[in-house]
Amino acid sequence: MAVNNQKKSQIISRQRVAERGEVFTAEREVNAMLDLVANECLRPDSRFLEPACGNGNFLTAILKRKLSELRRKYKNSPYDYEKQAIVAIGSLYGVDIMRDNVDECRERLFSIWNEEYTAHCKSEASEEARQAAKFIISRNIINGNALTLMCVDSEGNDTSAPIVFSEWSFICGNQIQRSDYTMYELLQKKEIRERTLFAQRDEKNEEGGTFLRRYITHYKKVQDYGE
Repeated sequence: MAVNNQKKSQIISRQRVAERGEVFTAEREVNAMLDLVANECLRPDSRFLEPACGNGNFLTAILKRKLSELRRKYKNSPYDYEKQAIVAIGSLYGVDIMRDNVDECRERLFSIWNEEYTAHCKSEASEEARQAAKFIISRNIINGNALTLMCVDSEGNDTSAPIVFSEWSFICGNQIQRSDYTMYELLQKKEIRERTLFAQRDEKNEEGGTFLRRYITHYKKVQDYGE
């Protein structure tokens, strides 16, 4: 379900409700739901996917909780905070069919991340890390149709491009690995896991989906490899 904050109406327009079923959830309900998985909201690497993310109230609320915990845990280590803040922003995924929602969600996530990052790291904050976070957000928040699992055009109509998510994983020191998978394959794999107690795991399945692209680089350089 799409979400919005309490300062705005729960609907933008009746037309959007009729055409897209867009109804926004109040902030109080968002936090009540997140309290049910409170411990997961504190782990920087615990992944969350909102398939109708709206302008991002669920995702921004989760990010605030993650960053607050990181600030407490790494209050004397800006370097470790920076790395884990990248992990945290890389753990949040969203899809929405409305382009304005996607743009606002991306902006809100980066604004929250950057404000906390700058406040904590102060003079040690780097523009490279900011650009890395912004790039990761652009890869993780997708303008698409979560029902058909396809990206959409400016009118909200399906294109021929599937929704693709990037998995971000630190593998050694400052090196981060990006691995791309289609949303379709990730959901198919999830269904297989739920149905099968013991399954043979080949290289494809071990990664959780069909491999599309992978590279390894310094975590501040992820944006240098383009889309």
